[in-house]
Amino acid sequence: MSSLVTRLFTRPSWLSPKVARTEILAGLVVALALIPEAISFSIIAGVDPSVGLFASFTMAVVISIVGGRSAMISAATGAIALVVAPLAREHGLSYLIATVILGGLFQIVLGSLGVAKLMRFVPRSVMVGFVNALAILIFLAQVPELIDVPWPVYPLFAGGLVLMVLFPKLTKVVPAPLVSIVALTVLTIAAGIAVPTVGDKGALPSSLPSPGVPEVPFTFGTLALLAPYALAFALVGLMESLMTAKLVDDITDTRSNKTREAIGQGVANIVTGFFGGMGGCAMIGQTMINVKTAGARTRLSTFLAGAFLMILCIVFGPLVSQIPMAALVAVMVLVAFGTFDWHSVSPATLRRMPWGEIIVMVVTVAVVVATGNLAIGVVVGSITAMVIFARRVAHLVEVTAVVDPDGTQVVYAVTGELFFASSNDLVYQFDYANDPERVVIDLTDAHIWDASTVAALDAISTKYESRGKAVEIVGLNKHSARMHAKLSGGH
Repeated sequence: MSSLVTRLFTRPSWLSPKVARTEILAGLVVALALIPEAISFSIIAGVDPSVGLFASFTMAVVISIVGGRSAMISAATGAIALVVAPLAREHGLSYLIATVILGGLFQIVLGSLGVAKLMRFVPRSVMVGFVNALAILIFLAQVPELIDVPWPVYPLFAGGLVLMVLFPKLTKVVPAPLVSIVALTVLTIAAGIAVPTVGDKGALPSSLPSPGVPEVPFTFGTLALLAPYALAFALVGLMESLMTAKLVDDITDTRSNKTREAIGQGVANIVTGFFGGMGGCAMIGQTMINVKTAGARTRLSTFLAGAFLMILCIVFGPLVSQIPMAALVAVMVLVAFGTFDWHSVSPATLRRMPWGEIIVMVVTVAVVVATGNLAIGVVVGSITAMVIFARRVAHLVEVTAVVDPDGTQVVYAVTGELFFASSNDLVYQFDYANDPERVVIDLTDAHIWDASTVAALDAISTKYESRGKAVEIVGLNKHSARMHAKLSGGH
């Protein structure tokens, strides 16, 4: 009871003036960075810019309440846009909205089934590859904004980078990206410099989104059409969100509730769908701005990022439209460089790291950059890691033979983990023709993991018995004995 009273009357950390200032300014910086990206992702999905902006607003606000990872930013993303783009192009916005709602339901189901626990099987080398690939994707996404543009863009871009690097040396009270955006905007407006602006990306909404139900036929045919897109939507969104949550855990040295985050993503997408948004998931670039650059740590920054986004669009739309893209590109380029794990590619690290780890990291990066899809890269990287691990463990199995002095019995001592990759060669480790009449296979220092190993032991027994020799398997631990008794063909 006393702990409950203490919890009720303890002031949340974000109410302290210092923390609140950090969270408010972080939310404002993230909101400014969200606007052009949300518009760009809307274009990728083939829908009006307001659809992406509404999604970013509702995702951020809802996930700040129901999510499992504080300070993580969820909004409209490129990965989600790529998943729903074909459906929006062929069937229209209503079907896209219905897919978002169904995808949210899938995420709640998957989250409730414990899909978040699968994150423990993502190896460290895949995580490093994921982070580095993410940094490369963030950087590559900015390159088009620096090609075939008026020459003043380049000094503005360079000036923004210099300002963000040097300003923190003076003070960290105000986030450097916010100072850079404001300074470059004032400069371009005051000097009348003509450069690409946020307004060139598309029109900003002038009112809040209103709830509604997608106008699609409620039939089995519609469900069959939407289900594959919705499932892909759910899986991609969950994978990116859970990987981002794990990354924020590492940066902040805190632990998040991945199951709550998975279910929260589903809830946020359902709400977003009913408010006419294109859906979304965790945004790694904006999360890095929030957590690493601005130093935010609570849910307040996530909530305010969404709230400020709508305020900036509706109240300050004309002013926000004049923000030069060069300022926002400079922010994202700095985020990319700060996100990349430079230590992982240093010569000293590469010399120490096992070759298998390097291959997994490189494969993850290559697949993500080639496909532009972080989820595919993580899956391929994890599979590569499993194959390399299986190959490595398979070579750790040893078989040594000791013949009794009287020559009537041979004992084969098997050491190591026995599974499909290691047990396939086990059959060839025995001298069937020349061994004595009695053969003992000692598995005291081994462990049986699968049916392939039991089948291999059966094959060994059969080969000896066909030559009139007796085989005895000893030293099985409880798990191995149970599996052998259950799966053995009677030998």
